[in-house]
Amino acid sequence: MKIQIERKNDDFLMEATGSSGNTVMIDHSGATPVQGVSPMELVLMGVGGCSAIDIIDILKKQRQSINSYKVEVEGDRFELDNAKPFKSITCAIHLEGDIDDKKAARAAALSFEKYCSVSKTFDAVVAINYKVIVNGTEIE
Repeated sequence: MKIQIERKNDDFLMEATGSSGNTVMIDHSGATPVQGVSPMELVLMGVGGCSAIDIIDILKKQRQSINSYKVEVEGDRFELDNAKPFKSITCAIHLEGDIDDKKAARAAALSFEKYCSVSKTFDAVVAINYKVIVNGTEIE
């Protein structure tokens, strides 16, 4: 896997291009105006996007009818002198449709504990937590 990042202005705006040719704009969170996502937001997007692909794939294979899928990802960061790495990441997965609660919970567990390469990258360093909400009800 390989990406390329190219600076696009005299400040911090950059364009990242993946091997697929798709692009994402990256910017400093303090830029005015902010024209892209911050690198730390990209990390959260990676965790949420990777788990979403896994969970949707698993549920589709189980013939579950997903009308909507949304994941809210929140990162809690250490306040160090210089860097501010994540100490925990929490995903709230919201599913709507004709979905068996147990299958949804199992799909999320499989994603975060086995399949999601992004989450697994952080295993030894960052606590990644999740909760599953099906049709407005949190699954235990």
